[in-house]
Amino acid sequence: MNELTSFILSPNGIRTRAQQIYQLALEGRTHFEIHEHKLTDVSDFVLQVIAENYPDKNVPYHSRWRHYEVGNQSQLKQLRAIEQPLTPIERAKLGLDLILPSVLVDAGAGPDWQYSSSNSVTVGRSEGLGLASLDMFLAGDLSHNKEAHNKKSHNKESHRKKVETTAAGLKAVSVESFSEHFNVSNNNPLLGVEGRVQLLRSLGEAILAQPSIFPNQRPGDLVDYVVTHYQYTPTASQILTMVITFLGNIWPGRLMLDGTNLGDTWAYPPLREGPRGEDARSYVPFHKLSQWISYSVIETLANNGFTVTGVEELTGLAEYRNGGLMLDSGLISLRNPANADTLWTPGSEIIIEWRALTICLLDKIAEQIVQSLNTTAAQFPLAKVLEGGTWAAGRKLALQKRNNLTPPLNIKSDATVF
Repeated sequence: MNELTSFILSPNGIRTRAQQIYQLALEGRTHFEIHEHKLTDVSDFVLQVIAENYPDKNVPYHSRWRHYEVGNQSQLKQLRAIEQPLTPIERAKLGLDLILPSVLVDAGAGPDWQYSSSNSVTVGRSEGLGLASLDMFLAGDLSHNKEAHNKKSHNKESHRKKVETTAAGLKAVSVESFSEHFNVSNNNPLLGVEGRVQLLRSLGEAILAQPSIFPNQRPGDLVDYVVTHYQYTPTASQILTMVITFLGNIWPGRLMLDGTNLGDTWAYPPLREGPRGEDARSYVPFHKLSQWISYSVIETLANNGFTVTGVEELTGLAEYRNGGLMLDSGLISLRNPANADTLWTPGSEIIIEWRALTICLLDKIAEQIVQSLNTTAAQFPLAKVLEGGTWAAGRKLALQKRNNLTPPLNIKSDATVF
């Protein structure tokens, strides 16, 4: 992997390119104006939300695990019962078996979809997607072992094997089976079903294509990779590099560089240098889902005997809740308000700019919050600012301004980015 490719796949690459676009915005050369004088008010609003959600200031990471905590948590209790006899390493592997596919299906659900879970909770959006994916996992429908172990005695070992996610199980997921698990119907439409299913199937293909990394054909095999290469003390950047390197090929139809799929990376012509045509120096990375996977993996490892350092080095997540906070709070505004009514693709300049400004402003908000809480970035990293935090504040403002919780810009999504 060459130096430029490594840069684009790194948190430093995300921040550097985002800062370049931020500077263009300050110079009046983007679709947005930045109103930095509102930064303190927005940071204070986020602090207020943190105090409401976590009055003891004991904020967890912004990870997939939060979405399983809705309702009476009966699914989590079922998972804990399966985990109970396992070693910490085995628990971590089972956690990754759940987390990786669960995050991949978590792009925006749309305003009309809801999931009626096995714990009698009916909920939409990220929480609904989280519970649906957890129920699917616990039913053994991400594993090729399900039928074989259904025929055996129902001991704990058999139950664990039944739920382990496997490459064959992922590749067997169909639009029909996924739709059944996620309660999808004409009256309960979910955006991007085909895209979500393809990501699950692509995860299975990526696992099969790398037998040295996934010898047991499970996502959880990544735990052994961490132990072998970083013992029990990986850095967050190492986790992100692992996720992007070994799972990069699951992303559809994206930019390639040096034979590497760049994932959530987009060409932004205003940064282009040299002759016409695509120039890798114009590539702007975000790695939203890869970083959210990483935050979720980090929490899974940390809960099972690993010490993960440098979590503050990862960036915020450039998605429509954090981005919505920036627009709905007035921290940024559209130069042409009519652009809010247009349907934009993820690769549009305006969406790339919106996401880049979000990355930079999340860092600025986080800096003020860390100062206000009299702590450090290492103790209160972006993963906690997001959870506490900016994501919840973005949702709160969206509800105030648009009761269907839609983002302030219209995005044509195939469920593989947002």
